[in-house]
Amino acid sequence: MANGSEVVHGYPHLDTVRAAITALYRRLTQEGLYAYAVSVAAADVAFADDDDLHLGAQRVAHALVQQLRLPDARMIVSFREMTHAASVELAAGPEYFIELNDRFRTHRRDIGAALAHEITHVLLHRLGLSFPGTRDNEILTDTVTTYLGAGWLLLDAYREDGVSSQKLGYLTPEEFGYVLAKRALAFGEDPSPWFTSPQGYGAYTDGRALALRDGRQPPLTAAGWAGRHRYAKDRRHAQDHGPAAPGTSAPSAGPGLPYAFEGGGRDAALRVSFPCPTCQQRIRVPVRGRVRARCGLCRTVLECDT
Repeated sequence: MANGSEVVHGYPHLDTVRAAITALYRRLTQEGLYAYAVSVAAADVAFADDDDLHLGAQRVAHALVQQLRLPDARMIVSFREMTHAASVELAAGPEYFIELNDRFRTHRRDIGAALAHEITHVLLHRLGLSFPGTRDNEILTDTVTTYLGAGWLLLDAYREDGVSSQKLGYLTPEEFGYVLAKRALAFGEDPSPWFTSPQGYGAYTDGRALALRDGRQPPLTAAGWAGRHRYAKDRRHAQDHGPAAPGTSAPSAGPGLPYAFEGGGRDAALRVSFPCPTCQQRIRVPVRGRVRARCGLCRTVLECDT
């Protein structure tokens, strides 16, 4: 787990984050994800300065093991000097050894955040879910930690002022906010009261704005006037001339295209594909006006004007 001294902002990893959400839905299914509908409680991961260091770390680790549904996993937590914030030894179990940076001896409020990321590594190891490459796999881990109800701790560990900064994990603060908002929208949960970091809460509101924008992209009926106008123009072009080359058929809304046209011509009906705002899997529907589509992965019902 990384501990960046210089905080990067924005959404440089958004494509990988969205792919991670899709991969999580494919691995656990919509029904399986409802086991994580309630986030870990702030009281269960709180760490007072007068708590015994090792007993307190074991207590917090146990709460996170329960949150992540790892009934057979026992975490042994130790502290040592190291470059990274934390690391975990992945083996067959039933015991896993987590090492935390020595600085957490005096920064105890963030022990839960560091443990959440490492224990999610254990979960992903058991699920056999991974991305190729260290960078993408760590982004997957941060995303899953957050989506399964433990990652709000990582965002709350982000603090920044005029002379110092701290951030745990590989996602930017705004990307953490985006995933947290996606989870909140999926499970009807409001994480706002849990934040102790004003900067963390600000990043959550920024990410939430982007998450809400996902649900207002054409051809969804919630799209705004400008989006519908551009969509109609792209649709006319596709109907008259056929779909454009990949990457040129629609405007970009941040990284990636919100929709693309497929098929058309004399022998094939024109279709439009777009990402599901919940799980990000692409959905394909015929271009024929108002239609109701159900995502085959997360079962979200979407009102569309194609």
